[in-house]
Amino acid sequence: MSFSEAIKRTIEDSIATKQSLLLKQSEEIERIGILLASKLKDGGKIMFCGNGGSAADSQHLAAELVIRLRSSVNRAAIPAMALTVDPSIMTAGGNDLGYEKVFARCVEAYGRPGDVLIGISTSGNSENVQHAMNMAQSKGVHRIGLLGGNGGFLLDECDDAVIVPSTVTARIQESHIMIGHIWCEMIEEILFPELFT
Repeated sequence: MSFSEAIKRTIEDSIATKQSLLLKQSEEIERIGILLASKLKDGGKIMFCGNGGSAADSQHLAAELVIRLRSSVNRAAIPAMALTVDPSIMTAGGNDLGYEKVFARCVEAYGRPGDVLIGISTSGNSENVQHAMNMAQSKGVHRIGLLGGNGGFLLDECDDAVIVPSTVTARIQESHIMIGHIWCEMIEEILFPELFT
């Protein structure tokens, strides 16, 4: 059996999703990238949260900021953290408070006015991300959604959001990491302009 047609369809679908994202959301992606850099310049930090593949994306993007995105750019660390990485906190929170509250508890502990929470959800319907967004609002933390589909109920919980125009989880995840990389590049170039002259 040949998979060549399936491979072709998958790649074409990924390209089409990104083309639609370019047409529908590029201005929002740019605006949020500038906002993130501004918050960091003013002393804030970025927190990420999400489930499953979105948890992995949270860790991936936090690492790009804390360590570096491009090996050719030697710059200072940028304050970012994934709220998904401590199994003791995740399991204690799940056991004692309920899994739907684990990210909210982390935002309560770490969030400060001027910080940003990026909630990643392909469906836009992750209850624990919703609770984190609610806690962020109470702590004066700016709320950004990285969503898919129609944005789900999380769209109403965000100050800003980028919605990937697809209902296919894999296509949404592929676009989320690309958007995250764009933001990381923008942040580096805004915070460290001397490295790009």
